[in-house]
Amino acid sequence: MRLIFILLVVFGLPRLALADVTGPAQVVDGDTLDVGGVRVRLFGIDAPEHDQTCLDGAGAEWACGRWVTAQLRSMVKGRALRCAPIDTDRYGRTVARCFLGDDDLAQTLVDGGLAFAYRAYSLDYDLAEKSAAIAGRGLHSSTLQRPSAYRKAKAVTAVTPSGAAPAGCVIKGNISGQGARIFHSPGQRDYDRTRVNTAKGERWFCTPAQARAAGWRAARR
Repeated sequence: MRLIFILLVVFGLPRLALADVTGPAQVVDGDTLDVGGVRVRLFGIDAPEHDQTCLDGAGAEWACGRWVTAQLRSMVKGRALRCAPIDTDRYGRTVARCFLGDDDLAQTLVDGGLAFAYRAYSLDYDLAEKSAAIAGRGLHSSTLQRPSAYRKAKAVTAVTPSGAAPAGCVIKGNISGQGARIFHSPGQRDYDRTRVNTAKGERWFCTPAQARAAGWRAARR
């Protein structure tokens, strides 16, 4: 009997299923909710950050992050969710697969083009994203950074002193006196005299595509 106990300790006890999190849901952003008082991050998907912007087909900037949050809020409307915990992330949030009735909420979001498959953690929603992209549903009709790339760019900007360029990122995102967001690449006329003030919301970018996806347009010369 003692031998069996030792073997269980060494090789691990069978993993006990974590208890479901249930209760009324309040939306925090496009992939995070408070469910029954527990902060829950939806497993396997990534939605735009609440402050993230996109470019529509005409090149106009729009608040796609707020739009996704509003769409999720409309779906949930304070209804009760059932969430099956999978893990806990570094922010202390419960990572879970959540269900609205019988529907997998993450699947519904990706199907509608409101979120992306988070392939770094799961391929469960990979085909759903590809189908939504082919159909041009939701965010797939716009241009935007992947949310993970957007967060990384914000983190780099946050730790970079105002006026200093992150390594390898030399494109200057400037905000004019009229509020226009314009980026300047090396070699352009006003590049050298353009200053980046991160306190005003100005940013450095690593590529022109990154700048356009964030809502900046190229300087004309």
